[in-house]
Amino acid sequence: MGSVAERYQRFARVEAKGRSPVYEAFAMQVAQSPDIIRFLERLPLDRQQPNLLFAAIRLVAGIPPSTQELNAALREHADAIAEVMLTRTTQTNEPSRCATLLPALVQIEGPLALIEVGASAGLCLLPDAYGYDWGRQRLIPPDWAGATAPTFSCEASAGTPLPSRHPQVVWRAGIDLNPLDVSNDEDVAWLEHLVWPEHEGRLAGLRAAISVAQQILPRVEAGDLNHDLPELIAQAPSDAKVVIFHTAVLSYVSNQKDRDDFARMLVDAGVIWLSNEAPHVFPQFAQKAGPTKDDMFLLTANGQPIAWSGPHGQSLRWISQFSPGVMRRICV
Repeated sequence: MGSVAERYQRFARVEAKGRSPVYEAFAMQVAQSPDIIRFLERLPLDRQQPNLLFAAIRLVAGIPPSTQELNAALREHADAIAEVMLTRTTQTNEPSRCATLLPALVQIEGPLALIEVGASAGLCLLPDAYGYDWGRQRLIPPDWAGATAPTFSCEASAGTPLPSRHPQVVWRAGIDLNPLDVSNDEDVAWLEHLVWPEHEGRLAGLRAAISVAQQILPRVEAGDLNHDLPELIAQAPSDAKVVIFHTAVLSYVSNQKDRDDFARMLVDAGVIWLSNEAPHVFPQFAQKAGPTKDDMFLLTANGQPIAWSGPHGQSLRWISQFSPGVMRRICV
């Protein structure tokens, strides 16, 4: 019981605190509730995640109005909630994370072939379709993306090399164990319920990005990152620079050896690799970045730390010792 309780306490303290009072309170309630912990312990370890539990409850029963009602919702709808948690996964497709990836992408000489690992519905495969507002610099959506294309806000540090143009993307594809379809109403509903309750701006941005994706229909293949990625890389155009990227994906690969094998595979593949993950995912890279920021992701290029980023794309802190010139040398 302790390990489940500790997991939810950490979620409340590190991930939800200051970002979602509702989920912070719910996570602390779970940590203190033997009934909910027993419910979670009956599920596989990889289905005990806070985001998965809370999204499933909301999908089945709505948002409980209090922590006491959280227990009641689980008692009343336990089977339906468990079924959602066993058939769905945490596939938060946060398109605003593109605002933290773009400063790295535009420093890579195109044309680019983008491949996203853990692509969900493929919304982050469209960084060239969105607008961006970094405070001191804006980039409007391109005309071809349509009038409904979103503009994502991201607070960028003074040293961040901000783009004045979109990257030249000539080919794009994603891979996911269970791809979601932006044309499927149930998949879209699940994506919406994965957005935290108070985050109305994120929800609006998600819906706008979905409207763009419904026109473009980005390609997302079903497959495993360790076994099926090389075949997808081989399909990229030979005259394009292949960029593999992922955000908040490798934390769901629990074995560190599997993560490290994945990293070695990408280094050996000779591609450009952008990883945007919690710092514990690749500790060998995080130790190069200075003091760890547990509430942020670490953005690396080919294993070299370049920036700290907000988990939902809300902020970007460029690591001062890595200038744009260093980034270009990494990506040669």
